[in-house]
This record gives sequence, C-alpha cells and structure tokens, in this order.
Amino acid sequence: MAELYADVRRAPDPVTAWQGWREGRDALFTHPQGVWAGRDDAPDTIPTWAHDPSWRLEVEVGPPSDDQPVGLPHSGDGVTMADPVGTVAIDRDGRTASLTLYWLRQYGGGLFLPFRDATSGGATYGGGRYLLDGAKSADLGGTDGRLVLDFNFAYHPSCVHDSRWSCPIAPPENTLPFAVEAGEHL
Repeated sequence: MAELYADVRRAPDPVTAWQGWREGRDALFTHPQGVWAGRDDAPDTIPTWAHDPSWRLEVEVGPPSDDQPVGLPHSGDGVTMADPVGTVAIDRDGRTASLTLYWLRQYGGGLFLPFRDATSGGATYGGGRYLLDGAKSADLGGTDGRLVLDFNFAYHPSCVHDSRWSCPIAPPENTLPFAVEAGEHL
C-alpha cells in the first residue's frame, strides 16, 4: 500500500494519480492473497464515483477543538486509541464543516482521517470512509501547514470487504452534512 501511495504522489497530475490508485487497489484486492481471494462473489473492480476535480482540496490545518485522547470504536470488537492533533474545514456549496485529524496510538501509528457524510449508510458504508491513514502511507502530501485532501481517494475500511476485519469507524463528530459523491461507494 505504501508503494501505491508513493506512485500516486509522483504522478504528473491528479487524474493520472487517481487512475493509478484505482488500478492498484483493484490489483491488491483481486490478488491471489488479497481480500477477495477465492470468493465467488468478488467483483472485478472496487466501485467508485467518476473523478471529480472539485473534490480535491488543499486545506489549512488548525488546532484540535479538544486535545483529549479518544477511543475510536470498531466495526467489531475493539477500540483504537487516538489523539486529536488538528482540524480541517471542508467547504462545499456554501456549507462548511470541520473534521478532526487524529494521531493513532495503535495500529502502526500515523495521521488518520475517518469521515462520514450524507452518503453513509446508503451509497457508502455507514461507519464511514477513510481519507488519510498514516499506517498505510495513505496520504497525498501537503506543505506549510496545509494538507491535500482529495475525496476522490476516499476508501472503505477493510471490514467492508471482509467481516474478518474489525476496523475503526468514523466518530459521529466527523460527519459532513453534505454528500461526498467521490471515492469508493458500495
């Protein structure tokens, strides 16, 4: 996964990066040792919305609204401890919402940005999707206190694809009040 995101960051443009990301994720899932190995019901590709350049944002990272550690609940058993390390404002069609960035204490550590939106529980998994996951090197970079958040790269946690996994889900406060019709869907 780390190599896939390194290739994405080296791509000459966002659309080429997204196409490479989609192909890479499909290859990982359909590999003989992948999540879908041996499953008769496995699709040929992970469903995604068409690339939408308006969902590529460069956002400033602000201070966290609360610096107390949180236990992110899981889809199954378990809790992942995380520290809020910042917030980002997401603007869409005149509506603004804030998402909290977390630093994972477990699971390899790293920056983590789970979110829910108006598609959660319908077109996408009810527990939300991930946009950043430092444990997987899943990030698009940034500079000078700003992050690239491209929702075209939003993906479902592994538990969506295989119930053997128990994954952290997005806390309710990381819910966007609008539909993010970008990235993976069901």
